[in-house]
Amino acid sequence: MFCRCTSLESIDLSSFNTSKINDMSSMFSECYSLQSINLSSRNTSNVNDMSFMFYKCSSLKSINLNEFITSIVKDMNSMFNGCSSLKSIDLSSFNTSNVKDMSSMFNGCSSLTSIDLSSFNTSNVKDMSFMFSNCSSLKSIDLSSFDVSNVKDIIYMFDKNSSLKERNIKASDSVSRILWKFRIK
Repeated sequence: MFCRCTSLESIDLSSFNTSKINDMSSMFSECYSLQSINLSSRNTSNVNDMSFMFYKCSSLKSINLNEFITSIVKDMNSMFNGCSSLKSIDLSSFNTSNVKDMSSMFNGCSSLTSIDLSSFNTSNVKDMSFMFSNCSSLKSIDLSSFDVSNVKDIIYMFDKNSSLKERNIKASDSVSRILWKFRIK
């Protein structure tokens, strides 16, 4: 819808009715100049694909996704990939119980210093490859609530994270085992 609107700096979606939308993939993809967006209180209950939604929104500094309904979303691949100016993000309202693909979800979020994923249900996720790759400012992360029993690909999950060390990854035994398997250090 707004994909490749490279000069778009701000947008008001307050009167935007999203109740019948089922695909938001690439909606703001490559909006390089977009600095902030408020999508709170948007009805996203029918959306099943949010992949590449904010892909390469490199000027995006703040994003409000409170009350985002994600209960039937299956694909979050590269959702925030390349959001290099984003320092923090609140995803506490996200229901990820049906998500199968989280690959590259935060890849390239090089200014991201913290992220709370304690509400994430990852029991159906199959792909977490490159999920936190190139998050060079991320110093610690808590993955203790992650269930990786169905994950098939976790390669390069933390690739090129100069600030993140294995000892700063809080994880359950099952996550620790799979990280060790792929030599995450």
